[in-house]
Amino acid sequence: MKAVILAGGLGTRLKPFTEIIPKPLLPVGEKSVLEIQIELLKKHGFSEIFLATNYKSEYIENFFGNGDRYGVKLTISKEEKPLGSVGPLSLLKDKLSDAPFLVMNGDVLSKCNFSELYQFGSQMNADLTVCIKELITPFRFGNIYFNGDYVTHIEEKPNIKTNILAGIYIMKPGIFEYIPYNEHLSMDTLMINMLNKNVPIAKYEIKDYWLDIGVIDDYQKVQEIYNNHFKD
Repeated sequence: MKAVILAGGLGTRLKPFTEIIPKPLLPVGEKSVLEIQIELLKKHGFSEIFLATNYKSEYIENFFGNGDRYGVKLTISKEEKPLGSVGPLSLLKDKLSDAPFLVMNGDVLSKCNFSELYQFGSQMNADLTVCIKELITPFRFGNIYFNGDYVTHIEEKPNIKTNILAGIYIMKPGIFEYIPYNEHLSMDTLMINMLNKNVPIAKYEIKDYWLDIGVIDDYQKVQEIYNNHFKD
């Protein structure tokens, strides 16, 4: 099975850490974010992994080499201009045209059962399966209900439930019909374009641990939970 890790982000929200090294190489416990991702994918049967890079690409290439020490085949793909969260896949079209493949953001860590996800996405009647995650956010204020000038009910600090894109996807080769070559394209735009054409998109809900390492607070949080979720 093949997977693509999108590791070309600038990591602007994680400065000053990312002024020195690219975000996917930031240390989490004893390993880098990318190392944890690669080892999780290897554990679930992914033997060929492509790293889509841009910012400080040479750091990533020098760090990982060909992937021998991780037991996988690693290929570095470098974009010459920013291509967004989907555009980099167009540079790998000839290597991903024979079977479904997994795509994940380089700043996401999850204990998702990737092999189960792959089977699910492969069986769906859709070229794109998106992972979603329910987030529950405490609201800071009470919600007041009223009728005219009189209060009828108060809901104290209700939780806000939202389902968000989790940055992990299963794609089939047919997806390249909607991805122009070497052009900037975001996941949101790809999905909107497909939905506007009534092209089916499947969803898979992640019930396992999941964290997006997008800002400094998240990076500090993953340091705290590393031993419980990601240490061997």
